Amino acid sequence: MAFSEFEIKRIEKVVGEAVEKRRPPVHLRNKLDIGFRIDNQTVFIFERRPDWRDKTQYNEFENVKFTYVKLQKIWKIYWLRQNLKWDDYEPDPTAKSIELALAVVMKDEFGCFWG
Repeated sequence: MAFSEFEIKRIEKVVGEAVEKRRPPVHLRNKLDIGFRIDNQTVFIFERRPDWRDKTQYNEFENVKFTYVKLQKIWKIYWLRQNLKWDDYEPDPTAKSIELALAVVMKDEFGCFWG
């Protein structure tokens, strides 16, 4: 089941503020930028770069995935491994709020999300 309109606005605000702090300076954003999108019960954070063959096209590379489990009232935190499979982020695979999940990702203690 997808988020309500109220939940979507709240998530957009919270995640948008966190992503804005990680974005590169304005003059570099045509070469590298960071964004997010909400898809049903999942929030993806991604890097956006120009295609190496066609600089007018852009590619998105997801590196963070949060999935809300309504029954348990938790956010699951995933990172994308080299084999392109999403894996639970250890040692903190879940968080009780989107803010706590973002704090884990922004800290990136093991370099799984931001390199």
